[in-house]
Amino acid sequence: MIEKMDVSQDMHPYASTLLRWFESHGRELPWRGVADPYAIWISEVILQQTRVSQGWEYWERFMHRWPTVEKLAEAKEDEVLREWQGLGYYSRACNLHHAARQVVEMGGFPRTFEGLRQLKGVGDYTAAAIASFAFGQPVAVVDGNVYRVLARLFGVKTPINSTKGKREFTFLAQQLLPGKRAADFNQALMDFGAMMCTPKAPDCGACPFRETCRAWNDDKVEILPVKLRKVKVKERRLNYVYVACKGETAMHRREEHDIWQGLWEPWLLEGDEASATLAACRENEKMGGRLTLLAKEVKHILTHRVIKADLYYYEVEEKPEMPEGYRWIPEKQVDRYAVPRLVEIFLQKIGEWRNTVQGGHHP
Repeated sequence: MIEKMDVSQDMHPYASTLLRWFESHGRELPWRGVADPYAIWISEVILQQTRVSQGWEYWERFMHRWPTVEKLAEAKEDEVLREWQGLGYYSRACNLHHAARQVVEMGGFPRTFEGLRQLKGVGDYTAAAIASFAFGQPVAVVDGNVYRVLARLFGVKTPINSTKGKREFTFLAQQLLPGKRAADFNQALMDFGAMMCTPKAPDCGACPFRETCRAWNDDKVEILPVKLRKVKVKERRLNYVYVACKGETAMHRREEHDIWQGLWEPWLLEGDEASATLAACRENEKMGGRLTLLAKEVKHILTHRVIKADLYYYEVEEKPEMPEGYRWIPEKQVDRYAVPRLVEIFLQKIGEWRNTVQGGHHP
């Protein structure tokens, strides 16, 4: 149960109504009710693109393994990426690790919005959340739930993903913010959007703002908030070849300035080289190599592109010369490396195929 609040009479009527709703309906989450900026920071970064039910588990694992920012700063980046695996947006894990070291160098977390914004990967939303929840700063926290609630409540048609929209909604949220109840109000507004004013089928019948909600009265609940069309999604073709040689396989770590930065993957063939190289692998069958297509055009959707990948298993008796950057690792240790979800699927398919064809020899 949320702790009973002293709802002041001089705050905005919307704020007082929302806080009363929050007192009875607010979510009980493990990172709430604490003033630890580290615990709050980890939760906010994890939950940016993740459902609470899934993010909760990741948060608990992170906090168990690295209970303080000092422990996280001491970790290796590969370890952080491996723990992050499955959440996507892996640059966030890299930024998290980098920022942890910044905090340690500073001697602790900055206590202001402006100071927190100096940490790598910490944008306006995360900085506001830490400043508000950990340090009681009167800063509005504006996430997708907040955009939606405010757009409907006040009938705002400005696109939420435009520069003008971000300024307008942040200003509106700040105007409603009760200075002495900033953290409670921010959490209440986010919970209200997640539980009542949902993207689809909002519970308008039980909404305490129904009589004054502009979207409800103007029959625009389904069209608000307004969002600009996304960037056109591009398609990218990949060919992954899992090379197996006497209990070892070749993998390399992806570099910066591309998808899946810092993660590991098997032999990747892309572009004009793919067809010729795969043909050469097939020719090598005469010399003991066996190339098997395990899956064709496996679809994997990212934010601005769609990946279609062909997945091959290539068993050889002698190690072929690999491109620069690849290393041979024991197959039994593959699960120690952080890999993209697509590669994880590939490894699962290899295990299933080996169970069927080769009697259960796993990578």
